Amino acid sequence: MRPGLTARALHPALPIIAGILLAVLGAGAQTAQNAPPLIPPRAGYNYPAKETLTYAVDWRVFPAGTTVMQLQQTGDKERVSATGDTLGAINLIYRVSDRFQSSFNRSTGCSAGFAKQLQEGRRQVSTDLKFDYAQGKALLNEKNLVKGTSKHSEAPVGPCVTDLLSAIFYPASQPLTVGQTFLVPVADAMHTVPVTMKVEARETVRTPLGTYQTIRVQPTAPSGVVKARGNIWIWYTDDERHIPVQMRARLFWGTITFRLTAMDQK
Repeated sequence: MRPGLTARALHPALPIIAGILLAVLGAGAQTAQNAPPLIPPRAGYNYPAKETLTYAVDWRVFPAGTTVMQLQQTGDKERVSATGDTLGAINLIYRVSDRFQSSFNRSTGCSAGFAKQLQEGRRQVSTDLKFDYAQGKALLNEKNLVKGTSKHSEAPVGPCVTDLLSAIFYPASQPLTVGQTFLVPVADAMHTVPVTMKVEARETVRTPLGTYQTIRVQPTAPSGVVKARGNIWIWYTDDERHIPVQMRARLFWGTITFRLTAMDQK
């Protein structure tokens, strides 16, 4: 495999785990009319007022990068931001420095939008995706900062969807009972994909920050492409907070693992 292709595939914010899922779906994407409604957060659950999570990202046995994700309450919205940067030798092959932002309603989980600024090698692209639920539309504006081009697209969107970044934290709002499954409509660009979250088992997970009792969740989709190319898991703490302390994507070109290295709740 070419070095550049490897680096693009493993870069630490693709966007994170949900992005990898949609990237391998391909033709499995469905229209908003076929997507399930988003289940509201469980009664009594509150997203963090402020929380910063830092992860070390490994590809196979090699350090590949770092990802930092922050949640912050702003009125009735929860704002999420994430950064992804390659490290060490990977920078010499294909440097990545990406930024992502999203926000969603704390009561319903419905995403307001998702933005990303990608700097990957010579590629620099800025994308802004908004969900206009009143009009039933997803509005996408994209700029190629190297070529100086831009485009605008519109597509139908359901009455309540989540986005690639918010989708990592949405399962924390659910009971996460072993054996449970629930559907999550994840919107990216002009597609909405119904993703099934399978709550598989309780496991002890060791991270650089400490050892946690966790609940392992596997996102799956109704496309054979995912099954053919790999699997994705997220480990949430087995408590009321359901903090994602580890994430893993095992795909045909190797395994990426995100392990929690720091947590700041101030």
